[in-house]
Parts: sequence; structure tokens; C-alpha cells
Amino acid sequence: MRSFTFFERVSRAFRDHGSNLKLVLLCTTVSGGGVLAYGEAVAASEAAVTEKKKVVVLGTGWAGTSFLRNLNNPRYEVHVVSPRNYFAFTPLLPSVTCGTVEARSIVEPVRNIFRKKKMDVQFSEAECLRIDAANRKVYCRSNINNNLNEKEEFVVDYDYLIIAVGANVNTFNTPGVMENCHFLKEVEDAQKIRRTVIDCFERASLPCVSEEEKKRILHFAIVGGGPTGVEFAASLHDFVTEDLVKLYPGIKDLVKITLLEAGDHILSMFDKRITAFAEDKFGRDGIHVKTGSMVVKTNRRAIATDEWLRVEATNNVYALGDCATINQRKVMEDIAAIFKKADKDNSGTLTVKEFQEVLDDICERYPQVELYLKSKQMHDIADLLKESKGDVEKESIELNIVELKTALSKVDSQMKFLPATAQVASQQGTYLAKCFNRMEECEKNPEGPIRFRGEGRHRFKPFRYKHLGQFAPLGGEQTAAQLPGDWVSIGQSTQWLWYSVYASKQVSWRTRALVVSDWTRRFIFGRDSSQI
Repeated sequence: MRSFTFFERVSRAFRDHGSNLKLVLLCTTVSGGGVLAYGEAVAASEAAVTEKKKVVVLGTGWAGTSFLRNLNNPRYEVHVVSPRNYFAFTPLLPSVTCGTVEARSIVEPVRNIFRKKKMDVQFSEAECLRIDAANRKVYCRSNINNNLNEKEEFVVDYDYLIIAVGANVNTFNTPGVMENCHFLKEVEDAQKIRRTVIDCFERASLPCVSEEEKKRILHFAIVGGGPTGVEFAASLHDFVTEDLVKLYPGIKDLVKITLLEAGDHILSMFDKRITAFAEDKFGRDGIHVKTGSMVVKTNRRAIATDEWLRVEATNNVYALGDCATINQRKVMEDIAAIFKKADKDNSGTLTVKEFQEVLDDICERYPQVELYLKSKQMHDIADLLKESKGDVEKESIELNIVELKTALSKVDSQMKFLPATAQVASQQGTYLAKCFNRMEECEKNPEGPIRFRGEGRHRFKPFRYKHLGQFAPLGGEQTAAQLPGDWVSIGQSTQWLWYSVYASKQVSWRTRALVVSDWTRRFIFGRDSSQI
């Protein structure tokens, strides 16, 4: 009876003062048995959970995957929409075309990438039909290959939208390209090229095919003398000379590989030493290089963004990678606002000291200023201002707005569009993920440059691409590399550097192990020539 009264009192106290009680733990012994009473109450104010922001990511390429891998803020609820459920390491596609690396070795399921993240992440294998920016909705349809009725459409709401869908292959408006050419952009493209190459050798081996027809069948033309075209030409040459000639000895002398380039040289974006070495090596290897073909001017990519990768005229839609182009704002568009911001004493003229105080923000907001100073080998902005004023002491330089316009008139000539490469897309995804991770913190304490056309500062520093170098495998276990600082390396040692870098850049230990094992298998057994 006493025990019952005691428990009744505790229960009444818990009900009357529940908001003040966190934990009641009572252990007692009744007739040799254990009794445990547990209660927990949380104040209403503490029970309230901050509503998570919904982030929708369209695409699982380099930009989208890099964003997902680096996003770690649990305040976001992420929904990934893509017609393919994997990420492909596209720099190794030329190796897939010739059996050096298997297709499955360079792909990683998207669900594997985010399954260990401490966030709410959902994936839908579907394609985006349209975007309703006004109502923040994305209309999607399930992947048509898995959709027999073609009616499985759904709508996804978002607070932030990340567009990383890539871009279609550019045909340069050349007639017949879509119908008669192979592209090398997706894993399926590499597999199709591989099957086609083997088909050509098998067909040329038939006894009913004439000598002239065999030569036509075994003539492989590659359009584009950039890194991908050169690497594929070199890989195909190695595949033919090291593996296929052993299996098709009767037609080995009929094979011809031609590399077509619109410019005057292949690998024109590389150092001249690399270009000369590559052309000389291809000449020795019997790869025919034809330059000087005219090509119709290419179109710019579709989506225009600002320096923070935000789609123009929006506040919550971002675009990354090949589908977007950054519209860097010109200095001359904001020259009046810059002058007004720097002229703190409203004297109508700027001194070197006044300009130096906002120089860091100008260089951060307009990177072409710093590039222009470097191109002219100027140490600081005073040299640029002095150039416009003539022979005057730096400390006594004063400029009005007309003279400032004259001094900065050629700065915008240094503006350049970023290349459509995996390196750019990956860095953009990483940058945007870091911005999202620190969104709330930077709302309170902005870290970006001064708003020249407004008050305060921008939330974040604008995106800046940092070029980490580029490789060009040339076949025969030789590779050319151009790294930051104009460091050039060519030869077999660079090939091993290429192996190391590409292995380390894989998105998982699984794909890293598969790629390395494929390279090892190729060294021991050669390349696989089956059509599977």
C-alpha cells in the first residue's frame, strides 16, 4: 500500500511539473524483483526542430557528384535526380574504348557515394522535364528505359536547385555527324566504340571482302586534336600494334589511323614543346595528322551564371559544369560605383592610398584586374595608375573618374571563359558545397568582397578556378604533362605520374582497386579483344 502511494505521488508530480523534468529514474526492489520507472519530458521550445531546407540536384556528373561528396550540413534535405544512377570517371573513357580498363571499373553507384553521409539524401532515376522557378518546383519523369507506360511523372519541391546536367555533344553544325560518327562522352559511347573497332577487324577478316574494302574498313578517323582525341588515337594505336596484330596477322598492314584537327597543331592548349613532341611521335608511329580543317564556330553553353555560380535573375538556382557559363562582370560596367566607393572623402579625385584600400576587393570581385597587372608585369595598381598619368610620382597621383576609366580601359581584355573540363566542374561542385555548409554563418558574417553597387559585403568569395595541370597520354607508355608554373614533363616517368594521379582521383577505394587491377592485368595478359 505504501509502495502504491509513493508511486502515485511521483506520478502526480511528474504530470504537474513535466516541463521542468528531464529524466526520472527510479530503481527499487520489491520482493527480490527489479522495478524500473523511466520518464522524459522536453520543453516545447526545445522540441521544436528547425525545418530543413530542400536541395534538389539535377545530374550525377563531375559537378553534381563533387557537390554531394563535399556537402555535410545536416540542415539540408537533398534530392538527387538523374537519368543514370552512377558517376563515371570520364578521363579514363579512352582507356575503356580499347580494353585497357573495363567500363565497370570507372563507375561508382551514386547511392554508394552518399549512403554513409549523415544527411537526408534521396535519389530518383529520372529526367527533368521542366523547371517552375516561380513556384520552386521541378517536374520529372522516370527514366524511359524503365518506364513501360511512360506516365510515371512526379514533382519535386525545392528551396535551392543545383543544375549540373552537363551538355550535349557539339557537332559544329556539320551535316551527317549525328548519323555517321561515334562520340566519346559517356560510358556507353566508349563501349560502342570498342565493339565497333572489333567489328571492323572481324569484318575485314572475312574471305569475301576485297583488299580495297578492307583498307576502307580499317581506316579510323578521329576528329579533334585536343587531349581526348590525342589520347584516343594513341590508345587505339597501342591496341592495334600490341594486341590486335597478334590476333589478326593477315590484315595488320592495312590499318590506318588519321587524326583531324581544325587548328595548325594538335594539343594547341599545351606548351609548344609538348605539341612538337606529340606530332613527331605520331609521325614515327604512323598516325597521320591532318591540320587546318575549317570548323563552324561553336555556340556558348546555355545557362549564364554570376561569379557565385548562381543563375542570373534568380536567388536560389545554381548551375555548374558543362551546362553553364560564368558571366564575369566587367570593371567598366561598375567603374562609377568603384570610384564612388573608393572616394571616401568625396573630393572627386582618387589618390593611390584610397585606391589601395579597396584594391583587394576589386581584385577579388574582378579577377581580370590581377591578370592584367601580371600580363603587364606591374607590381601594384600604382604602376597602372602612373601609366595613365605619365611621369608623376606615385604618391602624388590623383585621378578623376575619366582618368580612372582610361587607366582601367584595357583590363577587361583579360576576361576568359573557363574550359568545359572535369577539373572545372569538380572545383565548382566543391566550392558550392562549402558555401552551403557555411550558409548560415556567412549570412551573419559575410566574407566576400565589398558590394560596389550596394551596401555591405557579399556573403561568399566568388568562385575562382585553380588550374592544376593537364596530361596528354601519347601511347607507348609515354605521357606529356604541363603542370602549374609552366613545368613540362614528357616520357615514361610522366606516364607513372599519370597512373598515380588518376588512381588517386577515383571517388572510392572500390573503383581505385578495380582500375589498378585492370592496369596490372593489361601489363600481364594484354588488352581484352572480346565484344562484350
